[in-house]
Amino acid sequence: MSTIDDQAREPAVPKRDREATRARLLEAARLRFAREGYDATSVRDIARDSGVDATLIFRYFGSKKQLFDEASATDLPAGLLEGPQEELVARMVRTVVDHDWTKYGGEHPLVAMLRSSAHEDARRRIREEVCATYVNALRDLAEGEDAELRAELLSAWMVGIGILRSVVGTPALAEARAADLAPHVAAVATDLLGRPMSGTADREGGSSRT
Repeated sequence: MSTIDDQAREPAVPKRDREATRARLLEAARLRFAREGYDATSVRDIARDSGVDATLIFRYFGSKKQLFDEASATDLPAGLLEGPQEELVARMVRTVVDHDWTKYGGEHPLVAMLRSSAHEDARRRIREEVCATYVNALRDLAEGEDAELRAELLSAWMVGIGILRSVVGTPALAEARAADLAPHVAAVATDLLGRPMSGTADREGGSSRT
């Protein structure tokens, strides 16, 4: 790792080049962590994939852990938590089966992070992402008793869809699109949330029904 004196002697790097290098490191880190997990990925792997020296990872991110935290932060698809409440589960399922997650190796980032679940920091990130993004929103929709439990069950079902599609590769789910799952999404979501739920969601933000 470079010392402060070493860095002080190095020529200044234009801001645009620093930002481009940092973005390239993040992109490489997302793919490596998604495909191989935290423990199996080294900073040298990421640096080699980016075509830079490994010392730049410590200069720009401080540590492998900080790089992982930033690389695994999920940018939610626009409108996921907006729009008609009865379409929320359908929108969530659509992010699992139809959204373009190329920068996370083609998988939903929560599924990708499961490869790092042996690491406590990764488990914390998964827990935070699942609770903040899915469980809390579904709990607020649930009617009747055991709202938290039913929200977690529905979240587990959606994560399971992602695992079977991209990790296990079961044939029917791997080929299915959101429209194929629509009637089942409506049935499961309606039953677990205790209120009528749609199996489809209008991509333009309007209302649609199954």
